[in-house]
Amino acid sequence: MSRFNNSIHRWVPIMTIWALAALVVPCVALGITEQLTPAAFATAVLLPLGVYTLFTGVSRRPLIAMLLLFPWTFLSAFQIVLLYLFGKSIIAVDMFLNVVTTNVTEASELLANLLPAIFSVLVLYLPPIIMAIVAACKNARLTRHFLLRTRITGVAITATGLLCLTGAYLTVPHYRMINDLFPVNVCYNLKLAIQRTCETKRYQTTPPDYQFATVSERADSIPELYVVVIGETSRADNWQLFGYERPTTPDLMDVEGLVAYPHTLSESNTTHKSVPMLLSHVDSYTFADSLSYIKSLITAFKEGGYATAAVSNQQHNGSYIDFFLQEADTCLFLKDISPDTKDIELTGHIRDILTADNTKQLIVVHTYGSHFKYNDRYPEEFAYFTPDAPLEALPALRPKLINAYDNTIRYTSRLLGDIIAMLNEYHGVSAMIYTSDHGEDIFDDERHLFLHASPTPSYWQLHVPLLIWMSRDFRERYPALEAAARSNVNSQVSSSASLFPTLMSLAGLRAGVVDTTRSLASPAYRPRPHTYLTDRNESVDIATFSISEP
Repeated sequence: MSRFNNSIHRWVPIMTIWALAALVVPCVALGITEQLTPAAFATAVLLPLGVYTLFTGVSRRPLIAMLLLFPWTFLSAFQIVLLYLFGKSIIAVDMFLNVVTTNVTEASELLANLLPAIFSVLVLYLPPIIMAIVAACKNARLTRHFLLRTRITGVAITATGLLCLTGAYLTVPHYRMINDLFPVNVCYNLKLAIQRTCETKRYQTTPPDYQFATVSERADSIPELYVVVIGETSRADNWQLFGYERPTTPDLMDVEGLVAYPHTLSESNTTHKSVPMLLSHVDSYTFADSLSYIKSLITAFKEGGYATAAVSNQQHNGSYIDFFLQEADTCLFLKDISPDTKDIELTGHIRDILTADNTKQLIVVHTYGSHFKYNDRYPEEFAYFTPDAPLEALPALRPKLINAYDNTIRYTSRLLGDIIAMLNEYHGVSAMIYTSDHGEDIFDDERHLFLHASPTPSYWQLHVPLLIWMSRDFRERYPALEAAARSNVNSQVSSSASLFPTLMSLAGLRAGVVDTTRSLASPAYRPRPHTYLTDRNESVDIATFSISEP
């Protein structure tokens, strides 16, 4: 037993040094991936290391030091996983928000495909924690000599780090700790995430008294039906309709009245931002200032005399998406009822809504679309491209990932084809708009990027499909709207900014906040430079990220 205790006493200092080295790993990695200058790189490594070292010198009991370091250990582990996933950038505000808005099923599917990163994190950070617990149980302590050396070393490293920090501020343009120094920047992002979550909760508990003052230009007696379908993680590059070589959209290729916009980008690569922009009149310019007090297109249509319904194949997540959809007269979240619900089942609920036989009807549909894990999004009989399994987040498996992803697009094509067939049976004018919240990376180039919501977006994450379908009755009654929609086919389009005004134009509705120059169904449409809503809710030109069509 004494030999075991002696072994613990020898290993405790080693594990303490191990813990410090492990905590510096993301600092070094970020210094490389963010291409920091020498002064900024030295600051990124030495200043955190000095502070961490001082923490370990607080007490002779290793467990106390581990408890003090645990928040930084958690952030370091999180950062390493994200570096594995995205290859660069710190933990973004949106990453923290994704944690609280992603359901358990989505999270488990993703984590199951990040096993190499998770294993690395466990190897790096678990041994010192285990040793600290064992040491506490055996009452093992650091020697006073080791503790003194640790404190002196911590002061020396921290002082050197502060000198490097001064050098970084003097030599690096626009250097700021909240932007460039891990984990200070991540803590700042966490603070912003908490603030945004609190703002969201306040919206939920005190709904704003907001009105569009919608005016309809059409007679109440004209039967009209409009369907908005918002997809999930669908990128335009894999749509046959937009020139993709594989038959991924067979149900849409020869449909009369369909207009497709090939040059459409979303202004966000995250669902919790992009969908609220699609459902409202805000865009990247006005998102930060306006989202917390406005309402959605559903309320605008209700003011215009429409019965409204929302059907989502996603779960409640306490976000603005929920609040906007719940403005509808009828609102269903199908995955709250059955987690295994497939998108094609949405058509049955749409048909049930139409049995109410309202003269004016708006239906908003939110699909589960092409969200990873791709081969779980469609039934087995829709596995047109094979093999589509097994799927893991590995570049070597890209052919299977693409097969499965393309199957999700075919499945979306079937859903949209079924909805159009249903609308063709409607006795009145009808139209449908489809777009996706954002796209997806699938190991498309040498960067080996995967999924979406990365702090630095790629073209594949922003390039989304946008379709307008108009029934024969609609085209005959409103030929000017069809002509305008077709005249803008080759224009540069922002789905985030154009969906709401386009839908209002199709329905003959006017409201003061609606900008007709963003409506694709208006001859006044004017393309504007593509913008992107950053992690910190700033609107920037996408040229900032050197994004261009491949």
